[in-house]
Amino acid sequence: MQDVPTRQIRAAHTDTTVTVYQAYSPSLGLPAARDGRFPPAWKRERMTWIKPSFLWMMYRCGWAAKADQETVLAVEITRAGFDRALHEACLSHYAPSVHADRAAWRESVRTTSARVQWDPERDLHLGPLPYRSLQLGLSGPLSRAYADEWTVSIRDVTPLAREIHGLLRSGEPDAARALLPAETPYASGPLPHLGA
Repeated sequence: MQDVPTRQIRAAHTDTTVTVYQAYSPSLGLPAARDGRFPPAWKRERMTWIKPSFLWMMYRCGWAAKADQETVLAVEITRAGFDRALHEACLSHYAPSVHADRAAWRESVRTTSARVQWDPERDLHLGPLPYRSLQLGLSGPLSRAYADEWTVSIRDVTPLAREIHGLLRSGEPDAARALLPAETPYASGPLPHLGA
């Protein structure tokens, strides 16, 4: 990708939904995929991090090989919910270009239920790229809304992750790349409070 902005949301999305990724142990991930919703054992009071980048998720979970991350889920959620979280979010770190001072940043962290981190996007071999990928953390009411209101569908994409990884190990990067989910720039309006 040429001329990619340093901070840009890229995702698989439709007019009404956005796909994000998470990885769980099979005991949580498999029931969620089977039922199309998060089971009662999914802790709704904890902060949960959702990632629109498939390759960043692969970097995080080691191609579904890390402990308690062996099941990779593609969670399709409503655009309305995703946009609400973005517009209510604050940065997870202090940024002088965004916050008046550290006290203002601390207050925003205290009073919001969503956090944004911009981490280096990853290439097919999981190496860092010069532009960033969004991670969106949800807690409290937004975590509960994500699990119980915004979720449209949940798919187990672990077989896809393993197939892509297998092609890479076999020296077939073009075939691996052809299987990646199509992620395009996501327009949600300017997000100056998130440095984007």
